[in-house]
Amino acid sequence: MESLRFPWGDGDRERDREVAPSAFRPRTSGKRGDRGRNGGRAQATRTVRAETPRRRAAVSRSVRATLPVKGATHGSSRIGRETVPHDPAVGRVVQGPQRERHEPDYVLLAVAVALAALGILMVYSSGGHQAALHGNVFDAIAEQLGWGLLGALVMVVMMRIDFRYWRTFSVLGMAVAVILLLLVLGPRIPPLINPVYNNGATRWLQIGSLPSFQPTEIAKLAIVLFLAHWLAQRGGQVGSFRRGMLPFLLILGPMAVLIVAEPDLGTTGVVVLAAFAMFFVAGGSLLQMLLLVPIGLAGVAAVIFKTNYMQTRLEVYQDPLGDPSGPGYQTFRGIQALAQGGLTGTGLGQSQQPSGLTVPAAQNDFIFSVIGQELGFIGAVLVIGLFLLLAWRGMRVAMNAPDTFGGLLALGITAWLTFQALINIGVVVSLIPMTGMPLPFLSKGGTSLVVVLAAVGILLSISRETVTRGADPHEDPHRSRGHRRPHLSGPGRRDPAAETPA
Repeated sequence: MESLRFPWGDGDRERDREVAPSAFRPRTSGKRGDRGRNGGRAQATRTVRAETPRRRAAVSRSVRATLPVKGATHGSSRIGRETVPHDPAVGRVVQGPQRERHEPDYVLLAVAVALAALGILMVYSSGGHQAALHGNVFDAIAEQLGWGLLGALVMVVMMRIDFRYWRTFSVLGMAVAVILLLLVLGPRIPPLINPVYNNGATRWLQIGSLPSFQPTEIAKLAIVLFLAHWLAQRGGQVGSFRRGMLPFLLILGPMAVLIVAEPDLGTTGVVVLAAFAMFFVAGGSLLQMLLLVPIGLAGVAAVIFKTNYMQTRLEVYQDPLGDPSGPGYQTFRGIQALAQGGLTGTGLGQSQQPSGLTVPAAQNDFIFSVIGQELGFIGAVLVIGLFLLLAWRGMRVAMNAPDTFGGLLALGITAWLTFQALINIGVVVSLIPMTGMPLPFLSKGGTSLVVVLAAVGILLSISRETVTRGADPHEDPHRSRGHRRPHLSGPGRRDPAAETPA
């Protein structure tokens, strides 16, 4: 059976290694006294067993583990990575039990498909009337439907690929994201590089004859993937300021500055919130994070007061109904649309009729107002419920992930999608100052839909290897609470199999 091989190891403050779940680790037999009396003879005759050919299951993966023996130290034993020591005094490599891949989280899959399908329907409902007046009615849905089919294909591919392989490309993905963000802010270099300026911001990029896209959408996934890899490698060092918080800020800070410079304060908020959620769960200090709050608020205030249209949006937020025909027109129309929907809504397509209320950017940032108008309070609550169900299933995948990297990656994706949905809905109902950010799955936009479905595919890949936790012999000590370790699982009982014989 071919083993998984990954060229990295995750650090830990005590063992400087990532401990695999004990359910997947071979156990040693015999009493400690017997090991002491017969340790020399057993060590002299012990050999590395060859892998026995077995019937290969379609969903199985093997785990190669290094068992510590007498004379070995914690630093020389690494579980969860490929280590083949040649010195018999260091340890022996054994073929561990098979890690079976089960079916993915079908509830999570159904939620993602339902949200994407509802988004395509609402994009058609909010733009089909205008498309019919100007030509073919199919034009209102053709582009979004095509992006949706492409995103579904990408999601299936991501779901079938082992999520650990994306860790190899985490650094490359981060570098590509930085380059794309720099190209957005750079000068136009026709005909190759063409940043697109729209509504006071430069957030789109067109390379050659390719369709324009938003680099920030790609950057969200790249940041989450890289931070999951980096935090898992840091292990217990995340809790310190010099080895944890300081390098974390040096990684996140430049990315946040590049996104703010577009300017895109809403996306910056989503990225920062998701990153700090991962940092805290990985074992970061809550006190250090709280001390950064005043600095962050001061930075947000400086950005707002240096940007004219952000100041206007802040004034509209303070009095959303004060000037309905001026800067507050979009906010006022969004609230009116929600109110007109009532309990059951006016019906699909009615928002574009003469009796309906047309909302600016209805297909993009204010798609939730169209849902509230045409599907009513019931439809709006259904959408919010689907996002809450997505958050719950994503957190469940993170809590039961097979390793620290998978848990942090699942948490980062879930936090990103949840925070973005909450901010977008909060803007529509005037709980948050207006910011141009799409509603995941639902807003019109190919880049956002494909990247979000790709992220869900990675989440589904992690869900195929979730582990039931809570039993005494199967609790993973590396994922326990306290001692600056990742806050990913419950009580954190000690695992006797992980202990080195005295």
